[in-house]
Amino acid sequence: MAMVMLLMMFAVHCTWVTSNAYSSPSIVLATYNHDGSRNILDDFREAYYWLRQNTGEHARVMSWWDYGYQIAGMANRTTLVDNNTWNNSHIALVGKAMSSNETEAYKIMRELDVDYVLVIFGGVIGYSGDDINKFLWMVRIAEGEHPKDIRESDYFTANGEFRVDRAGSPTLLNCLMYKMCYYRFGEMQLDFRTPPGYDRTRSAEIGNKDIEFQHLEEAYTSEHWLVRIYRVKDLDNRVAAVPKENKKESTKKKFVSKKTSRRKRGFIKKKPVVKKGKRTRTKKPRSK
Repeated sequence: MAMVMLLMMFAVHCTWVTSNAYSSPSIVLATYNHDGSRNILDDFREAYYWLRQNTGEHARVMSWWDYGYQIAGMANRTTLVDNNTWNNSHIALVGKAMSSNETEAYKIMRELDVDYVLVIFGGVIGYSGDDINKFLWMVRIAEGEHPKDIRESDYFTANGEFRVDRAGSPTLLNCLMYKMCYYRFGEMQLDFRTPPGYDRTRSAEIGNKDIEFQHLEEAYTSEHWLVRIYRVKDLDNRVAAVPKENKKESTKKKFVSKKTSRRKRGFIKKKPVVKKGKRTRTKKPRSK
């Protein structure tokens, strides 16, 4: 009897473990409150639905390769890299764009015809699997293909620390990934115990709160700030030429060729005055 009860309890336990392991796929996150109740975070699905409904059919999305299959399958949009990681050079180019400053990243995005950029940010809810925690892998892969442009040591402090606060490396605080994750985050105060711009995942106040974009604009941010999407702006029109100030006309007469100059209507300097008079008639001689 005891053996039967043990087997029944084991079956119930296995069912519970399996339900918890397989009922929460990677696109749906669950959190538990102090009372044991569960909160469902549906940011991924909502973001992919927004991409599907609000972007062009042929729009190209740049993100890290982890989300490539999800974007292609749920949003039905073209991605630059996906979970099929055989093309390391292409992944390295995306990593270089994420690791560079906005100006250099914009050049890469224009070459790749990127329309939107998607990043995952967990600083609001404390999600540790976001792109900031994956960022060093982007740097390392990019450095492998572009060692002259990207160096991993530039993203650490002098003490060899990877920090997102004021003591962080200037290269990190101004790279594209940092700016896209923390844009407008410096204005957000999550609770009264922490200052504005406090990252719950890294347990630090961010160092760059004055973030502005020149070549990107925010298109969508999910409810819990987990998914952020930016639109790549088109190239600016050419700057209109500023007319130069009119110089004072010189007193010297300019030489004008008779062959090339246009014909001008002429006039007579001293026009003769014609007076009307009586016409004299001459008498013809009579014939004899």
